[in-house]
Amino acid sequence: MKSTLKIAIAGLGTVGVGTVKILESSRELLKARSGCDVTVTAVSARSKGKDRGVELSGYAWFDDAAEMAREADADVFVELVGGSDGIALESVKAALERGLSVVTANKALLAAHGVELARLAEAKGAHLGYEAAVAGGIPIIKSMREGLAGNQIDRIYGILNGTCNYILTKMEATGETFGAVLEEAQAKGYAEADPTFDVGGIDTAHKLSLLAALGFGVEVNFDEVTVEGIETITAEDIAYARELGYRIKLLGVATRTALGIEQRVHPCLVPLGAPIAAVDDVFNAVVVNGDAVGQATFEGRGAGEGPTASAVVSDLVDIARGAVLPTFGIAASALEPLKVSAMEHHEGAYYLRLQVIDQPGVMAAITVILAECGVSIDSIIQRGRAPGESVPVVILTHETKESVMMTALEQFRDQDAVTAEPQLIRIENF
Repeated sequence: MKSTLKIAIAGLGTVGVGTVKILESSRELLKARSGCDVTVTAVSARSKGKDRGVELSGYAWFDDAAEMAREADADVFVELVGGSDGIALESVKAALERGLSVVTANKALLAAHGVELARLAEAKGAHLGYEAAVAGGIPIIKSMREGLAGNQIDRIYGILNGTCNYILTKMEATGETFGAVLEEAQAKGYAEADPTFDVGGIDTAHKLSLLAALGFGVEVNFDEVTVEGIETITAEDIAYARELGYRIKLLGVATRTALGIEQRVHPCLVPLGAPIAAVDDVFNAVVVNGDAVGQATFEGRGAGEGPTASAVVSDLVDIARGAVLPTFGIAASALEPLKVSAMEHHEGAYYLRLQVIDQPGVMAAITVILAECGVSIDSIIQRGRAPGESVPVVILTHETKESVMMTALEQFRDQDAVTAEPQLIRIENF
């Protein structure tokens, strides 16, 4: 074991600066826990003169991250630049080719190139750590790869994006619209200026694809994740869900089925009594179902300087201890191609909200469509009378197939009495 582990950090944004702070302030603690001195030797960012609140003059400076990966005096390359391609990919590949271990918080990079990079790391005898890429400060990668190694995992689900969870929590508490709460989240720094990856579910899908690979021993396949965001969720839906005994959460769900692996990201109604329903604001939670352990739940802060930097440092400590673990739990060569269970085969209950003209025969037409499609109704909410006006009708179904509900939706869209796009939200009765 080396007496010193030399670190090169690419990207000095929030997480990069947080990592430098921990490595400096906790140097003796990390030395005691890892058995060696973990020290920064080189850094790279776009602007050298920017005041980042940390002293960087003692480190070698590189304007180009890939150049640093190829030339810096380092044992580990930490990639905190971001992006699925470009300089992030170039620099990580350069570091691995050189035999350096790599630590990254870049879920988009791994969702796109994870298998390729895992193979390269193994070929070079390097460790590819990505604890910070999923669920921030929650040690979910280490827990699944090591703590749950003796389990056959059949389901992984969770709240994997703090921005969406904050927005949904705030909408429920205030009754405000999605747009109004999004603006507030942006003002507080909880949402990006362009929030598309967060609110559109893409960020959650990146993370879910990595958890699925790790949990099921399959190749990462982000393209096969069904993705829906929270943009169409209204305060009205949230209020109805609460009345019916549910809360709305954006979940990533990966399940082993007889047909293959089902990977999906979308808003869900979850029962008020389910532990995950109580996870609010910017917190994340991940639930793993294993055959030996049963259900294991992990909760914590999913983003931010401290939690994410903490996850980066945890990977560095593993490397300092000499750990070189398979990226996705088993050798990259042993990962199986993902056998997909298509979304049309998903079975579950559904929340359906229709905006319809209040006139005779409308409810009969709705129930006939559902009956002819083979959908059984669990409950209906329709209040008051407003003849000739547009009114909401809320229906909860019993379990049925996704393909059946899609057929019913198409028929509802063709009805003259239906005045707006139907709202369909899946129910997860954990």
